[in-house]
Amino acid sequence: MNLRFSQDIESLLQRLSDQPLTLRQILAETSERGFSLSLGLLALPFLFPMPPGLSTILGLGCLILAVQMAMGRKSPWLPKKIARFEFPRKFSLKLLHNAKRVNKFLGKVVRHRWLSIAESSSVWRINGFCIAWLTILLMLPIPFTNPIPASAILLLAVATLEADGLLIFFGYGLTVLNTLFFGFIGYALWQAPHLLPNLFR
Repeated sequence: MNLRFSQDIESLLQRLSDQPLTLRQILAETSERGFSLSLGLLALPFLFPMPPGLSTILGLGCLILAVQMAMGRKSPWLPKKIARFEFPRKFSLKLLHNAKRVNKFLGKVVRHRWLSIAESSSVWRINGFCIAWLTILLMLPIPFTNPIPASAILLLAVATLEADGLLIFFGYGLTVLNTLFFGFIGYALWQAPHLLPNLFR
C-alpha cells in the first residue's frame, strides 16, 4: 500500500540529500500534516545510530510538537533555534536509505480503519499526549533504549496521518509497555545500591 507518510518522508529526505531544508520549511510545506510528518521525521533517526549532538534538538522538537497536539492545535509551531535546524547532508542520505526499509514494513500493516475514532479531535489530543510522554522517555539518558519509545512515536505519527484507528490503539498499548519498561529500569536503578552489596557477599 502506498502511504502518504512513505511518499512524503522519502520526498523530503530526497530533497534534504540535495539541499539543506530547515524544519520551518518542512512545516510550512506540509500544513496540518506537518505535525505527524515532522514527528515521524524527528523520531526516525532514533531508530538507528546517529551523530552526537542531534538527539537533544530532535527530541526537543518532537516534544514541543507533541505538546501542541495534546493542546488541540492544528497548526504546528517551533522555536526559532529548532525551526532553523538543518539535517546534515550525509546523515540525510543514510536516513533516506533507512526510511525506505521502515516504509516497506509500514506499507504492509497500515490501513484506513476505524475512521470515526482516528479522525476524532479527542483522539488527536490523546495521541499528542502519548507522543509527548514517549518523547520524555526517549530523552532519558539511558543507553541503547532510544529505538523503543521512538518506534511507538513513529507508529502513532503514521497511524494519525493515515487515519488508522486500529493502529492508534496499538500505539496506546506500546505507550503502556514503554511506561512499564522504563518504570522497571527506574525501579532497578533505585534498588541497585541495596542489592549490589548482597551480590558480593
